[in-house]
Amino acid sequence: MTDAHVAVSASGLLADFNRAGALTWADIHPAQQLGHLFGEKDPRVQLAIALTVRALRSGSICLDLARLRDLDLGEDAVEIPDGWWPDEAGWLAALRASPAVTVGDGPAGDRPLRLADDALYLERHFADQESVRRALLARLGSAPSTGEPVGQDAAVELALTSPVTVIAGGPGVGKTYTIRRIIDRLRDEQPDALVALAAPTGKAAARMTESLGDGSLTALTLHALLRKRPGSMTRFHHDATNPLPHDVVVVDEMSMVSMVMMSRLLEALKPCARLVMVGDPDQLSSVDAGSVLADITRAPAASGIVARLVQNYRFTGAIQELATAIREGDAEAALSVLHRPDASVRLVPVDAGAAVLRERVAVAGGRVFEAAAAGRVPDALAGLEAHRLLCGHRRGPLGVSHWTRQVQSWLVEDVPGYSVDGEFHVGRPVMVTANRPEFGLYNGDTGVVLHDRDRPQVWFPTPGAPRALSPFLLDGLASVHAMTVHKAQGSQFGHVSVVLPPPSSPLLTRELLYTAVSRARSSVLLLGDAEAVAEAVANPARRMSRLAQRLR
Repeated sequence: MTDAHVAVSASGLLADFNRAGALTWADIHPAQQLGHLFGEKDPRVQLAIALTVRALRSGSICLDLARLRDLDLGEDAVEIPDGWWPDEAGWLAALRASPAVTVGDGPAGDRPLRLADDALYLERHFADQESVRRALLARLGSAPSTGEPVGQDAAVELALTSPVTVIAGGPGVGKTYTIRRIIDRLRDEQPDALVALAAPTGKAAARMTESLGDGSLTALTLHALLRKRPGSMTRFHHDATNPLPHDVVVVDEMSMVSMVMMSRLLEALKPCARLVMVGDPDQLSSVDAGSVLADITRAPAASGIVARLVQNYRFTGAIQELATAIREGDAEAALSVLHRPDASVRLVPVDAGAAVLRERVAVAGGRVFEAAAAGRVPDALAGLEAHRLLCGHRRGPLGVSHWTRQVQSWLVEDVPGYSVDGEFHVGRPVMVTANRPEFGLYNGDTGVVLHDRDRPQVWFPTPGAPRALSPFLLDGLASVHAMTVHKAQGSQFGHVSVVLPPPSSPLLTRELLYTAVSRARSSVLLLGDAEAVAEAVANPARRMSRLAQRLR
């Protein structure tokens, strides 16, 4: 644990959990402040507050006291001894008696915390969850009774008749084609309907626009659609008092939509508007708190509005078999696929696999460099998408930072003429790390450096034709010899290599492995061992939320 994470003022339980790496100053300080403001001195309550803040930082909406073993305490935490955890019954009694806690489902008051169904929330996050629940239930009440729809035809019909529809499926099952069919039917049958296309990120919105190939409709980010108010990330021009004018709103990449954004979107829909949500519920969830798409798809009350696309039109063979086994939680089947003599999917130990990975990145990076050096922009950009190295971690020996340096070193040694002299050297693959809508670029977009009369330019693939920008106009460009699995969501590459987190890592989940494997079109190389694969497949992400249970 770094000095910045040490809470020197903590004592008792807070200090114990801090020393164990389970809580940092960022978790403990709010608990101490709220304890001071509300006269709450019970260490069990202060611990619960700190753990609730910690849960939010790891993507959960609440702290479920019955599922504390599922709480992601971070990769630096040691296992908490059983004796440190307060008795659950006494802990709940202390929370119910706390002056800082509202108990039950009543209206919000001036207390910052909410205990509902034995789960502790910060009040504003409980309010967001309840807003989503109420809005969805209102729409479910007038949805047609269709059983459990399956396939593209059922998805299209549902989207045209239901106030709310979920189109769920993995890569290659035709989600984009289904959206296009919905839009075409709307134009034929409801030509006056005003349609909006949206996605949670700029990169996803740009890809949605390009994939649909419809020049008359441009997808926006949810923030742009709702028109973010200056100085706030969660308040928008369009809300319940000023709803969106659209009759149909289609949101792609729903797995990346957080609870707070879902709340704001539903608030901004006019009562007669239809909402179509499209995404893969088995992928990694949003960076921010919530697992909205996964919650909706597993709620029994919502089964009639979830149209599942199951036939794969893009993938066959070992990659599809591996992704299916991972998604279904079948570690034995996943390892069986990986142990076959099939070049399209391989599992090799990190140390032994370094030579295999070196060859892959040298071939891919060499092609990018050769094309960039020759000024062949389309070939350089195509080479960039031919292979991608993905990591679960950002830091450490298995993280993006380490492997970025390692790959760069290999390229210098293995690719004739490759040089890293100068910050923006020829053939450097770069990633945008901040949204720059004025240039049509968004966090996660990638490009390649070429030189024009010794002046560096970064070329990016954009709809129509590639475009070049001076790198000095773009703050925060990062080398993209490797990237996190999270950053790769929504993208696909010819060949994918994945450095798996160790079996002890809380990042090693079924969703991370499934997302990584399903980024590949032609081959997947997993660097790790069978134990890591089995651990990932057996370990679905356990974000704490009560949305699925409360949708009833």
